[in-house]
Amino acid sequence: MEFYLPKPFEQRMRQQLGTEFDLYLESLKEPAPVSVRINRAKNADAASADVVGWENDGFYLSERPVFTLDPLFHAGMYYVQEACSMFAGYAIKTLLGDNVSNSAILDLCAAPGGKSTHYASMIGDNGLLVCNEVIGSRVPILQENLAKWGRPNVIITKSDPSEFGKLGGFFDVVAIDAPCSGEGLFRRDYSAMDEWSVENAELCAQRQRRIIADAWNCIKPGGYLVYSTCTFNPNEDELNMDWIAQNYDAENVQLPINEKWGICKIEYNGLQGYRFIHYKTKGEGFFLCVFRKKDGDVANWQKGKVKKHLQHAPQALIKQTTPMLIGNFEFYLNNDEIRAIPASIDKQYQYLCDKLHVVGAGIETAKVFGNKLQPQHELAMSNNINRQYFNTIDLNLNDALKYLHRDAIFVEGAKQGINLVTYKNTPLGWVKNLGTRWNNLYPQNWKIRMNLP
Repeated sequence: MEFYLPKPFEQRMRQQLGTEFDLYLESLKEPAPVSVRINRAKNADAASADVVGWENDGFYLSERPVFTLDPLFHAGMYYVQEACSMFAGYAIKTLLGDNVSNSAILDLCAAPGGKSTHYASMIGDNGLLVCNEVIGSRVPILQENLAKWGRPNVIITKSDPSEFGKLGGFFDVVAIDAPCSGEGLFRRDYSAMDEWSVENAELCAQRQRRIIADAWNCIKPGGYLVYSTCTFNPNEDELNMDWIAQNYDAENVQLPINEKWGICKIEYNGLQGYRFIHYKTKGEGFFLCVFRKKDGDVANWQKGKVKKHLQHAPQALIKQTTPMLIGNFEFYLNNDEIRAIPASIDKQYQYLCDKLHVVGAGIETAKVFGNKLQPQHELAMSNNINRQYFNTIDLNLNDALKYLHRDAIFVEGAKQGINLVTYKNTPLGWVKNLGTRWNNLYPQNWKIRMNLP
C-alpha cells in the first residue's frame, strides 16, 4: 500500500533525523511487529522465546493471528499491546522497586486500557490503581478490558484532570499517556497521516500541558510523573519535558537502559527522555520521560470527612455473596447490584467516591432478584472467584466460540441453574440451565460480531 507523508511532517522529520531519515522511511513500509503481554495471575504462560527486552511478560509473535477467534483472548489471559508502550510499566517498576505492590497509581488517560492492565498486574493485592477516562464513549472499552484482566483493587473514574488536582498528594505515581498527534503510529495506520496537521500537533501540545498542570498537585511529595506520547513531535515531547522542568519543582529522573534495546536517549536542556523509533527498536513510535516531585501537599484522605455515604449490603446478602469470592472484601449495594471492594482499598474507595465521578470499582459480584443472587460477569472474570462454589462446564473450542458469539449452546449432563463455563479451564462467563433451554449470559456488548468459521 502506498503512502504519502504530509509535506510539513516530512520536512521536519528530515531535519530531526538527518542522515537516518531514509532508514525511517523504509521502516514505514515494513509490517508492524505483533506483541502481547500475558496475565500470569490467570496462570498464562508463553512458549515464545522472543521476549520484549524491557518486559518479562511481553512477547513478540511471529505473525498476527485472528485474536477474536481465540477464547483465551476474551478470557483475559493476555492483552494485545504494542511492545514499546510496555516501557511505561518498566519505568514504574524501576522507580518504585519493591514498593510497587503497596503503591497508589493513577493512569490519567487510560482508555482503552493496555497500560492500565499492565499497572494492575504490578500492584498485586495491596496497591491501588485508579484508571481515568474523561471521554464517555471510551469508558466502556476500558471497563471491559480491566474486567477481563481480573484484578479487583482497581477504581475506574470519568473525571476531568482538574478534579484530581483537588485531591492533593494522593498518588505515588501519575502516569499520563497524553492524547497526541500520533506520529509514531503512522506505520500501523496509514490513514492517520491524512489526519495529521501542524495545527493539530500544536493543539495537542497545549492540551498535554493543561492535563499535566491540572493533575500535578495529586502527586505525593517524592512521587513521580511518568509522561508519555506516541509521537516524534518535539513540541509534544522535548519541549513539554522542558516545560515541566521550568514550571514545577521537579527533578528529571533517568532510567537504566540496555543498549541492546535500541532506545534513543533524548537530551534536551540537561534533561533526558526516551524515544522509540521503528528502525532502531522493535515496535512503534513512543516517547517517555520521568519527573520526581520534590515538594507539595499530602492528601488528608485518612482523616478527611466523607460526605457521600455509600450503602453497605445488608448482612443477609453478604452471607450469600461471601462464599463466591476468595479474599477480604467490603460489600456495597447500589440499587440491585452488589459490588465487592477489597478491604485493602476500602477507605480510599470511599474517599474517591466523594471527590470524583467513580463509574466502577472492585468486582460487580451479583445482582439481587428477590431473595436470590445471580452472579455477574465481572465475577466470572475475576482472579478472586471461588471456583469451588460453582458448577463448572469446560467447553471445546467450537462451543466456546459459539458461547462468545452469544449463540445457544448445550452440554450434556450440566446441572440446572447457573453454571460457570470455561475453556481450557479458564472462565469465560455464565450460562443458566433452565431444563428445557439454556440462557447464554455472556454480555451482549462484548460478544463476537464476526461470522464464525
